[in-house]
Amino acid sequence: MKDLTKGSTLKVIINFTIPICIGSLFQLFYSLVDTRIVGSTLGNDALAAVGATTTLNSLIVGFLVGLTNGFSVMTAQYFGAGNKDKVRKSVAHALLLGLMVSVFLTVISTVFLRQILFLLNMPQEHFEEGYAYIFVILAGMTASMLYNICSSVLRAIGDTVTPLCFLILSTILNIFLDYALILGFNMGVEGAACATVISQCVAFILCAAYMLKKYTFLRVRLSDFMIDVEMAGRLMASGLSMGFMQSLVSLGTVTLQSAINTFGTNIIVAHTAARKITELFMLPFGVLGMTMTTFCGQNLGAGRMDRVKDGIKKALLLAWGWCILVVLASYTIAPLLIRAVTATQVTEVIETAVLYLKVDTLLYFVTAVITIFRNALQGIGDCIVPIVSSTIELVGKVLVVIFLTPVLKYWGIIIAEPIVWVLMVIPLIIRMATIPVLKNTGGQMNNVQN
Repeated sequence: MKDLTKGSTLKVIINFTIPICIGSLFQLFYSLVDTRIVGSTLGNDALAAVGATTTLNSLIVGFLVGLTNGFSVMTAQYFGAGNKDKVRKSVAHALLLGLMVSVFLTVISTVFLRQILFLLNMPQEHFEEGYAYIFVILAGMTASMLYNICSSVLRAIGDTVTPLCFLILSTILNIFLDYALILGFNMGVEGAACATVISQCVAFILCAAYMLKKYTFLRVRLSDFMIDVEMAGRLMASGLSMGFMQSLVSLGTVTLQSAINTFGTNIIVAHTAARKITELFMLPFGVLGMTMTTFCGQNLGAGRMDRVKDGIKKALLLAWGWCILVVLASYTIAPLLIRAVTATQVTEVIETAVLYLKVDTLLYFVTAVITIFRNALQGIGDCIVPIVSSTIELVGKVLVVIFLTPVLKYWGIIIAEPIVWVLMVIPLIIRMATIPVLKNTGGQMNNVQN
């Protein structure tokens, strides 16, 4: 448990961020392990089938992750204000609301999955394998939801180490299960999906058990589940804001994927590999964003808006330093990274993926601003401007699919994100520049007690 309202801003951010970063690396490792093992054991066709469904997975699961992170904003604010009863009640409400949403999405997404894949232009030769893989992932999304609720609650009270420890254990289990189910039980791509879901279940069980044993004020009571309409409304407003924000981002990517799926197996594999590396490259942005959500939430609760402003500046400097390293990596070792992820030696796959990385990483400096500003605004209670920014991204990617990809083919996909990044950062910069308490370095706010 860590209080983010005291001490050196930079030191607090770094100490809080490091375990989240390591944890996010292991979460990404889930996906990379699946990609590597599927590619090396089942071949490019199976990898293309999995890759063609990746964005749909990101859309649904990304919404759930955003939802739980949104729930934890209020938990962080109550914790920063020292209101432990409200912390416990917010956790109970988050569990209840999260379960309701995940069960609803599970039913809808699995019942209409074939129709959804048709809309994504899933290649016929990969359809059945892709369907088998994503069906299992979507059927098990509640496990992902429950783990993310537990881990986001722990982050909200400053504990980033515990979720990391259990995530490492579940990642090791995931690797073992991948080989056991794919090779030992001949389950194909379904085995990779089952391995991921089982591992997430284990991570949730371990994390929840530790949380309840370690932190007595988090032991929810039956009365905490009695719906408080005001609290439930605020939780859903914050959760849906971050969930929709994440979904709009993912929906834009799904739109691009629908065009990519028409370009053939090599392009699908190349884009899948490039996106896996992109997830690795962008991981620190997301980690710093999560840190800003909790950091800003706790300091808002404590009335320390001066620390909020200083924290945003320090997070941006850290992110821009990472951007320089990423650009250097794209222009030096990108081919090695692509081979490591896919186990492919196909020249077209490697060259296409490397081209994508070389172009897009040049604009990562803008992406860093977007991620940190959006999450900071969420942490201080602004649920509107982040959604506006994400809507610009969705609309921009739809327009790219309609107007650019028919003419430029895969080049249209490559330049899509840099274009929309420049557009979507504008409302975030304007909003940050017009928040009075952030313009005053000595600004204070009243504690959040209710």
